[in-house]
Amino acid sequence: MKVNPAYQTKQQLLDLYNKPLLELVFEAATIHRQFHDPREVQMSSLLSIKTGGCSEDCGYCPQAARYNTDVEAHKLMTVESVIEQAKNAKANGSSRLCMGAAWREVRDNKDFDNVVEMVQEVNNLGMEVCCTLGMMNENQALRLKNAGLFAYNHNLDSSPEFYGDVISTREYEDRLNTIENARKAGISVCSGGIIGMGEAVEDRIGLLMSYMKMETPPESIPINALVAVEGTPLEDQKPIEQWEMIRMVATTRILFPEAIVRLSAGRTKMNMEGQALCFMAGAGSIFAGDKLLTTPNPEFNEDKEMFDILGLVPKEPFKDGVQPVSMPDAQIEARKRKEEEREAELKLARENAIQEGFEPRKVTSVESL
Repeated sequence: MKVNPAYQTKQQLLDLYNKPLLELVFEAATIHRQFHDPREVQMSSLLSIKTGGCSEDCGYCPQAARYNTDVEAHKLMTVESVIEQAKNAKANGSSRLCMGAAWREVRDNKDFDNVVEMVQEVNNLGMEVCCTLGMMNENQALRLKNAGLFAYNHNLDSSPEFYGDVISTREYEDRLNTIENARKAGISVCSGGIIGMGEAVEDRIGLLMSYMKMETPPESIPINALVAVEGTPLEDQKPIEQWEMIRMVATTRILFPEAIVRLSAGRTKMNMEGQALCFMAGAGSIFAGDKLLTTPNPEFNEDKEMFDILGLVPKEPFKDGVQPVSMPDAQIEARKRKEEEREAELKLARENAIQEGFEPRKVTSVESL
């Protein structure tokens, strides 16, 4: 049951969302136990592999180049650095690594080749690999799939009606197209939204209705609370109450019984009791580690303590799907062959020059004149 057939109209969804809180949580908990182990919660890690400098104008995002925030732009991490971070995350209990790059869209260049290699290496560590890289076409999605990508994250953020109040540099349809490209490549889809941006309850319902209209809704749906960052257009937004997160998690669980509902950004504003109600209402995943891309997040030790108190257990990787097989990437292999051939040519040229008695010209520095 991908979508709950008991709820089909916008009014039915509004009535569900506005139920007395404990009744809503009870209904969500009942459904959650039919489709999931209520004690299992996946610990995931989110790593910013390329930070800042994004050309888009998402009003909530401190990585947009046009906003004056404390985020410093950094180039793409090396493959070796990402592998090291992945190993640390796995050692701390994470079974899934999501790699995020502050790009508007994927470009077919050496940086993307490096991301493909990152996917291959992390998948070979036995971790679920998720990427969020912006818009991508079908061929790029296929390359990521063949590299071993388990899931692609591309959030719709809000309803089609409210979306334009927050973002103008990318259309809602562009996001739907990227999700469809991931789906065509056989990649699991992770897509959700942010609440607390100034939207109405109707917009939160509109977001969920966008997923209900899909032929295949997302396998996982992250629910984020806005983390207002100084320097962004939404810096003055008042933090939402944790009860709103609980309502959104519960409503999402009821509407999409099989999906993994991910309790994502904004957990630092929630106490343990609020998070416990989210788990009871159907949240089956958290992001662990001290940062979510660039915003604060509870540390590993805090989450381990919470798991012990609530009797939760970390979910093992690939319980919701078979581990992909990482295959060689033709473009990367061709580039490496060219680099090896070029290096061999240079080496041969150097050896020939030495045999012919060539000596480099001595350059006299200006200081010695």
